[in-house]
Amino acid sequence: MIDTKDSDLKNNGIVAQFSGPLDQFDLSVAFELPARGVTALFGRSGCGKTTVLRCLAGLSETDGGFLSIRGQVWHDEDHFLPTYKRPVGFVFQDASLFPHLSVYENLVFGKKRAGGRSDIVPIDDLIDLLGLEELLDRSTHHLSGGERQRVAIGRALLSGPELLLMDEPLAALDKFSKNEIIPYLDRLFKTLDIPVIFVSHDTEEVERLADYMVLMDQGKVISNGPLSEVLSDPALFIAKGSKTSSVIDVEVMSFSETDRITETVVDGGKILIPGVLGDVGSKHRISIAANDVSLAIDKPSETTILNVLPARILDIHLLDGARCNLLLSIGHRDQHGAKFLARITQRSLRKFDFKVGQDIYAQVKSVSMVGGVSRS
Repeated sequence: MIDTKDSDLKNNGIVAQFSGPLDQFDLSVAFELPARGVTALFGRSGCGKTTVLRCLAGLSETDGGFLSIRGQVWHDEDHFLPTYKRPVGFVFQDASLFPHLSVYENLVFGKKRAGGRSDIVPIDDLIDLLGLEELLDRSTHHLSGGERQRVAIGRALLSGPELLLMDEPLAALDKFSKNEIIPYLDRLFKTLDIPVIFVSHDTEEVERLADYMVLMDQGKVISNGPLSEVLSDPALFIAKGSKTSSVIDVEVMSFSETDRITETVVDGGKILIPGVLGDVGSKHRISIAANDVSLAIDKPSETTILNVLPARILDIHLLDGARCNLLLSIGHRDQHGAKFLARITQRSLRKFDFKVGQDIYAQVKSVSMVGGVSRS
């Protein structure tokens, strides 16, 4: 747990600790997050994600609790700031727009609630970032699910929050609507100078939108930190599923017109990606599925696989008697390269006698683009 008396609040980030019985949980939650960026509160259904979100908003209170936002204490043993005094924006699964007001009037309502607090994003910029220009005069009855959520997010931000909370905001949308709204959210989140915490149990949402992850199970935080580190921890339950993947941040170095391949640089090496990725110097996020990585003792001399990466084995975690996860670091050096997971059979593990600390080669069969990464 966090020692809240000694915890460094000078970074003006979030320091949270909630403990004790609440709802059906014996809650034991503690985490620290930076002052800006997007955090996914992630875990199986019923693990306590929404309960923690309610504690952050002041809608629920634990006997043992501490919450500081940007150096301002909202909850400690002597003090509990009520919900109506907390500068928090809240977005639910249901957009809950006012049906008698137009889109623009719904947005302006949020601005009226700001109570003199400065704009997080000027209303004209927000309208542009969320793609609402053509919707302003519409009745909310004539909006799609994705459009309604974009308006709800705009309204929440125009209330001037110091913290934006989102409770599975995309869960009620179909896949088409979800894919339509995510690029707007990605673009918006890059501009925000406040922390965003959203509840999700969808790894694809998390890979595309989050910078950090707080991983929960049965009312407890079992891991938290930068998204890439949590996703690549081979011991966590999130790494045991059939669609386990790792995310890596890359920067565009060059593009070959002849081959139509983009060369990117990562910590420890380079990764080639088919197609045009972006301008030189632009930053992006890629996803590598653990099942799409095979391993070799020596560098293959002839292969059609585009990316054969020198790598070092950092950890080996056995799964179900047949398979195992290996945590790899790009480059034949210490643990400074970008990290990702490979899933192989335990038979292969025994056959090749792979060991922690061994230098090998990882053949990455495919790479998926999941979005930009720069939040500056």
